[in-house]
Amino acid sequence: MAVHIRLRRLGKNPKGKLFFRVAAFDERTNRDGRVLEELGSYNPFTGAAKLKKERIEAWVKNGAQLSPTVKSLLKKESKK
Repeated sequence: MAVHIRLRRLGKNPKGKLFFRVAAFDERTNRDGRVLEELGSYNPFTGAAKLKKERIEAWVKNGAQLSPTVKSLLKKESKK
């Protein structure tokens, strides 16, 4: 089973209350499907991201692939 760490969409888009959760998924799961583990959250309106960096690193060490968006979020968080 290949694991990908990517965003899961939550909230309501028409009302402008969209936000995302960073989560580990089986590669065959759709965007909002079953999650293996929640690894943080991201609010695109404020740009605030709360990530569990230790858990993300543990998944990556075990072979998980990061999506490009999650990679950029990790870079931004490490610069702060």
